[in-house]
Amino acid sequence: MGPRRIVCLTEEPTETLYALGEQDRIVGISGFTVRPPVARKEKPKVSAFTSAKVGEILKLQPDFVVGFSDIQADIAAELVRNGIEVWIANHRSVDGILGYIRRLGALVGVAERANAYADELQRGLDHIAEAAARLPRRPKVYFEEWDEPLITGIRWVAELVRIAGGDDVFPERSVESLAKQRILEDASEVVRRAPDIILGSWCGKKFRPGKVAARPGWDAIPAVRDGELHEIKSPMILQPGPAALTDGVGAIAAVIRDWAVRHG
Repeated sequence: MGPRRIVCLTEEPTETLYALGEQDRIVGISGFTVRPPVARKEKPKVSAFTSAKVGEILKLQPDFVVGFSDIQADIAAELVRNGIEVWIANHRSVDGILGYIRRLGALVGVAERANAYADELQRGLDHIAEAAARLPRRPKVYFEEWDEPLITGIRWVAELVRIAGGDDVFPERSVESLAKQRILEDASEVVRRAPDIILGSWCGKKFRPGKVAARPGWDAIPAVRDGELHEIKSPMILQPGPAALTDGVGAIAAVIRDWAVRHG
């Protein structure tokens, strides 16, 4: 049977459980949830990312709470002290996302369905990788997660860029799990690495290509010179869940494919 009353402190367990047809188990969600859209309409919002309405969560009488990363450690600890079973996942890679889906499915008693869904997502990634292998050129890609300060892309993003046919220009930073470890102290380092494409996904606000292009010295970057500055909507790429492996990588692949056609 598995747990019957689940609170999701971030979006990816909500999206996963809906995809598995187990949405009736969800009794509370994150206020940042946008996928699937129906979840915002039918589920109470009881958490942000770094904070939560613990009293409201307790009123929902959950038998299982799902969260993500060390950033939610304090929320988890308070819930545990109140007798709630909590699972905090900490996956940061494409394989980690697929494994997360399988584990969450197993924890709620639908392992077979979750495995089939993860296999389907893997096939989608394989299809994108096969198409990318036929492109005439691979662009160098700079992914910007935030602008003040500049923060480069996390590991699953760099991996999805690679699957889609590009090469992340800060691979050594992508393996750092914490955003503070991916802060660029010197913006001119982007100029030196000369990306062909700049992808922006500023969490919670609209990416502004004009503002990026106007940075001192950035007019020398091929991506700026050629107008290759593109937004990838943050809900589809910055959550380590199904969205990144479907719409997120699809959007990246479309940008890279169009670039390759123009520059091949």
